[in-house]
Amino acid sequence: MFDINKLKWIREPKDYNIGADKTVIITKPYTDLWQRTYYHFRNDTAPVLQMKTSEKYFSFTVKTEFESNWRFDQCGIVMYLDSDNWLKCSVEYENDKFQYLGSVVTNNGYSDWATIKIDACVKSMWYRLSRRESDFCIEYSENGSDFSQMRICHMWNADNEISFGIYACSPENSSFKAVFTNMDVTECKWHAHDGQQPDEK
Repeated sequence: MFDINKLKWIREPKDYNIGADKTVIITKPYTDLWQRTYYHFRNDTAPVLQMKTSEKYFSFTVKTEFESNWRFDQCGIVMYLDSDNWLKCSVEYENDKFQYLGSVVTNNGYSDWATIKIDACVKSMWYRLSRRESDFCIEYSENGSDFSQMRICHMWNADNEISFGIYACSPENSSFKAVFTNMDVTECKWHAHDGQQPDEK
């Protein structure tokens, strides 16, 4: 059973509720996570609720429901090591026609952003973050059963203990309610590669 008591805040928000089965965050305006790339600014203000682990092989799953209605509003999963090293995955609102299902990986102070467009009517999404040592797989699902891969990445500073969990933020002058349920940590759902063998070290 998922132990909600292991979750700790980085930048505790003003308005939230943590329950055994549901966590709610009301975002604060001008909160975000981004480092340098393209925009040339650094934002490290989003509230993050996460737990620590030294387990090298596991999967973390969560369902998100969101009432986002302003540009860049977002909520999802996060693995925040420090301000220069983290990853996040979320649905990011753009306008009343579409939003972005995307992920950001930040290594050594530089972020990237990979996205696909989805309909603006989508107001719920499941995510699964899986770890195999210092490599990670991010997946999404609309029904909680059928997960699709979004990306595989390497985190240069994630070889030992890491922290992972959830986040919600509103980079512009807005606020919305983000609801997180069905949080679970299980054995790694990202299976070992069964194709080409690794190069010899």
